[in-house]
Amino acid sequence: MAIQASLPKQNTDGCVPFAWPLRNTEEDVSAYTLPAEWHTQSFVQLTWPHDGTDWAYMLDRVEECFVNIAREIASRQPLLVVAPHFPRVLEDTDFRHNIRFAACPTNDTWARDHAFITLLRNDGTPLLADFCFNGWGMKFAACKDNLINERLHRNGVLSGEYLNHRNFVLEGGSIESDGKGTLLTTSQCLLSPNRNDTMSRREIEDYLKRTLGMQRVLWLDHGYLAGDDTDSHVDTLARFCPDDTIAYVKCTDEGDEHYAALRDMEEQLKTFRTADGRPYRLLPLPMADAVYDDDGTRLPATYANFLVINRAVLYPTYAQPENDRRAADVLRRAFPDREIVGIDCRPLICQHGSLHCVTMQYPENVKLLNI
Repeated sequence: MAIQASLPKQNTDGCVPFAWPLRNTEEDVSAYTLPAEWHTQSFVQLTWPHDGTDWAYMLDRVEECFVNIAREIASRQPLLVVAPHFPRVLEDTDFRHNIRFAACPTNDTWARDHAFITLLRNDGTPLLADFCFNGWGMKFAACKDNLINERLHRNGVLSGEYLNHRNFVLEGGSIESDGKGTLLTTSQCLLSPNRNDTMSRREIEDYLKRTLGMQRVLWLDHGYLAGDDTDSHVDTLARFCPDDTIAYVKCTDEGDEHYAALRDMEEQLKTFRTADGRPYRLLPLPMADAVYDDDGTRLPATYANFLVINRAVLYPTYAQPENDRRAADVLRRAFPDREIVGIDCRPLICQHGSLHCVTMQYPENVKLLNI
């Protein structure tokens, strides 16, 4: 289905003037929340690479990775593929029946950061929150990706009440919800210049609580990955898991450039408490061995960038047998009721992201329509 829309004029910073009246945000925050990723899902979105993206020079290689991701998702639940044209590599796949397609102009493929962040009311009604995506602080072009959500909703691709929050820059990879009112994020990202620099930390925290239905915010002040363009998205470093568990990247090599920052992150995680005052169960993920591009730049290979779907956890592998196995073992402890499936994501880190970065899950009650 080709999407056509009359769209508002684009600003140079990648954000859009309010096209619709803002929804009343005075609703009681206890009436809705941001579900945890392991909440039952309706479908997952992939925004597909094409020759108009930064993937053009290695399109065949990255499409193979995307096909592998699509296969694992579509074998378990519906998959929404967004791209200017339906990807030919998917036409004859054995999982084609579980794919829905929406044609839409795109800049790139990082659905985690430009897709809707979906809230659920207590009665299960979905609220589709559309925040501004400005290319991680105006580092990269985002004028098309920032309009994907509006195009999808205006053209009846998916159900749910639209919430216009495009006066605030927020990427899905920068936040983690435990589904019980606690949000985990990093100060380096949310307080970085060219996002929401007119707001203080307290103002940003209050805004997140109000708009996402959160009771509290845990701020990680340490941790980074070389080659990461996102200013330390939390989904590259530490992730909420069921039963008050946090899986996080641990570096044991004192000679590694990440050692001190990740040690300090671990020490801060040890100080965090659950809403009822108990320490979190902490599960350390291995640090991937260093991977470099042809120019000698270190790439952000991380096992924290896994995706939880119905009945499975998909996690990135990097052709490092021992580390890949150890990461799977940790994830089995974190998600004992799910199959743990590794996918070679070496192509994805060439553009400084990984598996979680290219996907966005939608919780139950969000329906795909008219496709």
